[in-house]
Amino acid sequence: MKKIVSMICAVSLSAALLVGCGSSASSKSAVSSESEVASSKEAVESTPVSAEATSETATTNPVNVNVTAMKGPTAMGMVEFMSEADNGELTDNNYNFTLAAAPDEVSAALAQGTTDIAAVPANLASVLYNNTNGGVEVLAINTLGVLYIVESGDTVQSVEDLRGKTIYASGKGSTPEYVLNYILSQNGIDPDTDVTIEWKSEHAECLSALMSEGNGIAMLPQPFVTTAQTKSDNIRVALDLTNEWDKLQVDSDTPSALITGVAVVRTEFAEEHPEAVTAFMEHYKESVNFVNENTSDAAQLIGSYDIVPAAVAEKALPACNIVYITGNEMKNKLSGYLNVLFEQNPKAVGGNVPGDDFYYAD
Repeated sequence: MKKIVSMICAVSLSAALLVGCGSSASSKSAVSSESEVASSKEAVESTPVSAEATSETATTNPVNVNVTAMKGPTAMGMVEFMSEADNGELTDNNYNFTLAAAPDEVSAALAQGTTDIAAVPANLASVLYNNTNGGVEVLAINTLGVLYIVESGDTVQSVEDLRGKTIYASGKGSTPEYVLNYILSQNGIDPDTDVTIEWKSEHAECLSALMSEGNGIAMLPQPFVTTAQTKSDNIRVALDLTNEWDKLQVDSDTPSALITGVAVVRTEFAEEHPEAVTAFMEHYKESVNFVNENTSDAAQLIGSYDIVPAAVAEKALPACNIVYITGNEMKNKLSGYLNVLFEQNPKAVGGNVPGDDFYYAD
């Protein structure tokens, strides 16, 4: 288990796709934080939200289920679930939620057994699996791609239009780099010679560079894209990299999907409490559906949990690709994605693409 913490530095930038643009908070107490910086390694001081309640579906022996979510789209998909637990509406088990800003906080909690279920970057789930000898299993894909090419002009209408251009980006050595390289190379563009990629340490630097040029181009994730657009009316979304990834799968022998986040469970917890895991998944699915179908109400909840401001959430939600995908579809999409990362850098997935036991089967 101790290997987990040492591996986080290699993968923590993947959390750029999961971290929100506001300050960190737990369900009942918020801690102010300048966490627009996706590569930040500072953990959030959060107070778990406890739900000690009863309902018509209450079990004889409710189980304490400790859940940690990264701030950003994955936490956004859980907000109705969190709210119901807070308000005592869920009663089959005792759900305790914590929000975090850094992946090392989540990984340490899983390693120490202080959290049972967590929303993490997809490649970090693979790293955890490899470094715990199968100690975690993936329950569901909860976020597809959130990366976008944006510009302060109107020159990019296709991937081919990036040829010869300078692209500002953050996340070098982690999944953003691998995603960009994959999409460029699969479109016949050499990332090393046909474009200039200027790697910045954080999204804010990319935004500054973007805004300083008349036709600047950058790769940014949601909901930071929406936050950036509130700072400048000149910033437009040129390419949705999730759509560009999907276009490449049409004739692929091993189709995959661009995946940002997944929900994982400690294998030991899943074996000891299968009914609690099933109940969690039912609530989580309902929460994701609520968020996708009730944008305005969901945005208010997101703002109340200090994930991102409600106004930003309402605009960003449709582009955050929050989903709930399980079973064979989850396995096929996620395994294909991890294979793409493995081919670029095996360390990105912990050295090996996980086996079948990585995928939870209820």
